[in-house]
Amino acid sequence: MKYNYILSLLFLALIACGNSDNDPQPDNVTLTCSPEKVEAGAAEGEYTLNVTCNSGEWTAFASDDCSFWVTAKVLDSSLTKGQVIVSVKANKETTNRNGSVVVKSGTKRIMIPVTQEAPMSVSQREIYSNSSGENITLSVVATGDWSVKSNDSWIKAEKTDSKTVTVKTEPNDNKTSRNGTLDIVSGIEKITISVTQESAEDRDINTPEGYRLVWHDEFNEGTTLGSDWTHEVQKPGWVNNELQEYVNGSAGGKRVTELVDGKLSINCFKGSDDKIYSGRVYAKVNEGWLYGYFEARIMLPKGKGTWPAFWMMPVNNNYSTNPWPGCGEIDIMEEVGADPNIVSSSIHCAAYNHTINTQKTASRNIGTAESEYHVYACEWTPDYLKFFVDGTELMTFRNEGTGKNVWPFTYNFYPILNLAWGGDWGGYKGVDESALPITMKVDYVRVFQKK
Repeated sequence: MKYNYILSLLFLALIACGNSDNDPQPDNVTLTCSPEKVEAGAAEGEYTLNVTCNSGEWTAFASDDCSFWVTAKVLDSSLTKGQVIVSVKANKETTNRNGSVVVKSGTKRIMIPVTQEAPMSVSQREIYSNSSGENITLSVVATGDWSVKSNDSWIKAEKTDSKTVTVKTEPNDNKTSRNGTLDIVSGIEKITISVTQESAEDRDINTPEGYRLVWHDEFNEGTTLGSDWTHEVQKPGWVNNELQEYVNGSAGGKRVTELVDGKLSINCFKGSDDKIYSGRVYAKVNEGWLYGYFEARIMLPKGKGTWPAFWMMPVNNNYSTNPWPGCGEIDIMEEVGADPNIVSSSIHCAAYNHTINTQKTASRNIGTAESEYHVYACEWTPDYLKFFVDGTELMTFRNEGTGKNVWPFTYNFYPILNLAWGGDWGGYKGVDESALPITMKVDYVRVFQKK
């Protein structure tokens, strides 16, 4: 009995050893796979591996280092011939990536390398062109040959070399912006570039009936503002808890005001010192005008934190004896980027102002304030202030005849253009510095008075 017991133990031990994964594969087991590697493009795709295994039992899977972008689906693994469908996700990284698929039968393994190309990339996917037309150079990175095609006749695109494309926009003579596209194609990859060209200058001066033009600036001469304009210089927090610093023309080698393409650009940007700089300018600050029709054609910037304005304040006012709001304030146009395309007009005086929630104001969502130029205007007479957007009345404030507390608008005021950042209103929903740099563009400012 004892002898038989020992033989039984030895037999069980032999069975256990024979089932071990570490046991060498029998010489007659053959495992092959074709192709021997997968070379994938950057786009999502599927690739087929043909597997032969004479044992009739095999499987396949993606290695751990690539399982987040490679999957392996096994077909007919119980037969001597089957397939593996290798699915590769689109590569959104900037470089090639590598992994492998493991084909396995018992302890026998075959490693199938999987390489995937980096996607094609372009230095810009959005182009913004001025109205006079310009040349823009784009850099292209692609593993294979590529081509470029314009989808609009006013956009010309030419492949300069294997890494560069030159885009040329023709002049836009329309008073509205226009949009187009161009495609860069490499194999099955395609990148569509959007092209936006701003509208032409509006050089037609439409004088309101009964008025005559007394002053204007079309911003189409030179590169900087002329002597009729004065820059404000103030540190952050000067008014309304605004975050920008107003400077006299430039900061850190960059202009806060400049004339480009026949328009005034008021630029707000973050300097290398991490400060936010912007521009606030006054027209005829020591003279101004008493009554008249004041208008400007403006395209507003985008971004949470912006606060552009076109408004007026009294000339040579002594704020110690005639403080705000009793001195009066005329806000022809304001907008905050947190509420895009909603423009407003307001007046402030002792009786009606925002500090006591009595200000007289009106607003309108015009839809394209941040993508198109619009004309904002105010007609100021001894009897009323009327505000307009593109010639349509937005608000009227009448002289009630009850004195200065309601109607301080009896002396000269001067126009102001500025682009604030943050502050009590501009930052009431916070600011998004990723929007910077931003630009408020002004086609013209015109002042008319009655004949």
